[in-house]
Amino acid sequence: MSFAEYFPVWDKLDKAQQQMLLDSVTERSAPAGTILYSGGSDCLGLVVVKSGRLRAYSISGEGREITLYRLFERDICLMTSSCMMHNLQFDVNIEVEKDAEFWVIPPAVYRDLTEQSLAAAKYTNDLLATRLSDVMWLMEQIMWQSFDKRLAEFLLEESDMEGTKVLSLTHEKIANHLGTAREVVTRMLRYFQGEEMVRLARGTVELTNTEALSRLTGR
Repeated sequence: MSFAEYFPVWDKLDKAQQQMLLDSVTERSAPAGTILYSGGSDCLGLVVVKSGRLRAYSISGEGREITLYRLFERDICLMTSSCMMHNLQFDVNIEVEKDAEFWVIPPAVYRDLTEQSLAAAKYTNDLLATRLSDVMWLMEQIMWQSFDKRLAEFLLEESDMEGTKVLSLTHEKIANHLGTAREVVTRMLRYFQGEEMVRLARGTVELTNTEALSRLTGR
């Protein structure tokens, strides 16, 4: 499928604006584990995800990670072009979580587009508001929701996303997603196992009672 089919406001651009994008956009791919963008790195540009999965995360001063949100097929990554927004600073990293293909629009080109097109400017503002809302929701969960509920929710979401109840996740990886220590994750997973909600093995977590996990989250 072509770039035009993945760019949300393509039909609202005039021919010259469409051609400007086609002349400048580049298609790239990257394997899982690649760091596409680091908060202090050069501005990459606007990323349009064609396939795979990206992860936006932040790192604390002590080196602890927390996943802010994920990006899937057809999602747009605005944070990789944060240099366009001079009054906003983002200490966000973007990692390829599953082998990905994506398009990159150079920041200068996208800045010109938003200056020329009201539709593109509105879409950019809406996208930024959505991402900030995602982060605020996450902060609320961390502040007000108990860790057992957060972990159960995470495991259920991972299971839905991967289409399996056997998750290839280390305790360290889960801790990085949830912004906590590995020991905290290990203790809670062992409790879940004692309650027969999960079965633990080296490098995997099997969900054995999704109904109980769902009840724990209040779903």
